[in-house]
Amino acid sequence: MKAIILSAGEGTRMRPLTLTKPKTMLPVAGKPIIQYNIEALKDSGVTDILLIVNYKEEMVREYFKDGKDFGVNITYKTQKELSGTANAIAYGEDFINDINDIVDASFDESDDESLIVLNGDIIIDNELINDIIKEYYEYNPDTLMVLTEVDDPSHFGVVEMENSFVKNIVEKPKKEEAPSNLINTGIYIFNKDIFDKIAKTTKSERGEYEITDSLAMQIQDNKKVRGFKTNKKWIDVGRPWELIEINEILLSKIKTNIKGKIEDGAHIHGEIFLDEGSIIRAGVYIEGSVYIGKNCDIGPNSYIRGNSYFGNNVNVGNAVEIKNSIIMENTNVNHLSYVGDSIIGSNCNIAAGTNIANLRFDNDTVKTKIKDQKIDSGRRKLGAIIGDSVKTGINSSFSPGVKVGYNSSIGSDVLLYDDVEPNKIVLVEQKHKILDKKED
Repeated sequence: MKAIILSAGEGTRMRPLTLTKPKTMLPVAGKPIIQYNIEALKDSGVTDILLIVNYKEEMVREYFKDGKDFGVNITYKTQKELSGTANAIAYGEDFINDINDIVDASFDESDDESLIVLNGDIIIDNELINDIIKEYYEYNPDTLMVLTEVDDPSHFGVVEMENSFVKNIVEKPKKEEAPSNLINTGIYIFNKDIFDKIAKTTKSERGEYEITDSLAMQIQDNKKVRGFKTNKKWIDVGRPWELIEINEILLSKIKTNIKGKIEDGAHIHGEIFLDEGSIIRAGVYIEGSVYIGKNCDIGPNSYIRGNSYFGNNVNVGNAVEIKNSIIMENTNVNHLSYVGDSIIGSNCNIAAGTNIANLRFDNDTVKTKIKDQKIDSGRRKLGAIIGDSVKTGINSSFSPGVKVGYNSSIGSDVLLYDDVEPNKIVLVEQKHKILDKKED
């Protein structure tokens, strides 16, 4: 069996983080999001993988290359126009037709033409791939659609079932009008029939070729579209705070592995991964789980609280406190700063005395802007989302939920309440009164 991973889109809901990186390459717990999917496929014996790319695709290609370093065979196709999931999957038709691979003799010819499709911006349980492959070969449907049950299905494609088969898909219905609480996870196994249906699919009202429209054609054509309900982990990483949440989950599973140096006088409680060339200096107090990449310098006398991730070449200065945050590579967090429940991009410099608050004074959940619309994160604690190459001045402060765009600078003593676009400078205007001293 082969696989397609969709990794062409930008991920506009993840801005400002995706102004400089494709969403699937954002790091969590030491790896880009998409790498977890590649490893899940490999662990299930699926090693021929096609990545559909477009936005900043050079980053994906450079990182994974031909896949040999990851134990798989990766090829790439560029989706020329970002016009929907069905259009992206259509690029896999030649890929599925290439059956020159060695196949177990116990499989019949139809097995050679099956294809797993999943989005690159989700995190799944590795066992889920094994489960759906087993289900597919047992029942041999034309399409296997992976479903999961949620409390509120109104933000998803909701599935109506009959005797294990999908009878209808309703996109984002009102909660009270949803035919079930089963939603489409965007994970499928197809046979070649799907490409015939994609070829007949027309653009939807929002101007995209929707794979759900192709599936509707299969249902109308009496093809077997089987629903597979799973309770295993499936997390869609679509908004910045969801990156923090999946980082929490993945870091909670790490085991202590010390490759760097821990000075005498440092205190480590809980699990920690410390990579080569990194040092934790005296007086540092860590409450795991914490992941520290290569060539990092932490402390002295800093307080690192659980579920924090540090990319390679991160420096954390004296008397800094960092809680439940993602700090990407080549970033400095200088002395006497506080960072809570935040994401800080690559190549940033957080100046001394910077405070990134994570809790509203009224104790309400934190709201933040997504595509110019104020959205409730549902989190009581959420700090700032800071893009790459941002610099702060001394004693600057950030209110919960604010976002700062790529290459912006926040001046000394600024109290930031509102989002800042890329390539901006925010300064405080001060008036000084200079008086003569009275002589004694």
